[in-house]
Amino acid sequence: MLDHVFTDAISALREAFEAAFLERQAFEEHFQVDVLLGDLSWETSYGLPGEGQPPRVVAHISFEWPSWSQTAYRRWYVEEELETQPAIEMEIVLRVQRLADQPSPDRFIEILPQISPLIGAERLERAGLTIEIGHPDPQDTSGIATIEYAVEITYEGLYELAEETLADGASNLLDDHFGALGGWIASTLVRLGDLKLEYLPADDPQ
Repeated sequence: MLDHVFTDAISALREAFEAAFLERQAFEEHFQVDVLLGDLSWETSYGLPGEGQPPRVVAHISFEWPSWSQTAYRRWYVEEELETQPAIEMEIVLRVQRLADQPSPDRFIEILPQISPLIGAERLERAGLTIEIGHPDPQDTSGIATIEYAVEITYEGLYELAEETLADGASNLLDDHFGALGGWIASTLVRLGDLKLEYLPADDPQ
């Protein structure tokens, strides 16, 4: 892994999820570079253990390191001047899937807050709720395929990096802040999983 504050944040979040006993979803992690704009992005997914594949509830996490953050970080690194705080653009999508019936959005809005707990000095804000309907292929003659529903609730926000966190190993702020995020996501997935909803069987039960 590269020695960079962005990868330090990724490592801190991974450790937070492991401490919260969340299970990383295989083949759901991606690290990408936009060769035109210079932005870096990292995506991963975690669910509750023992849910089978695909899990009933899962969190998709996206971190983006925009080029303006890299410019600010490079200036601090080279010139030791911090005029603009670098920030990671964050998106958390909480997904409830394998649903046998279309649920009411109110059931999810009632148990999910408008904003997240503090992550550093900022909070993530709820950006919306989407209901997805998956129709089976009409050519499927197996008799097994059925309509499947899913719900996604999105939270978005910025995580501004304090100067103490820019130096590798200089502070425990990343661990503290992302530890709080990991705990919040884990407890939220449990609350979503506790809703009395009817689910379709997992493709790969555990």
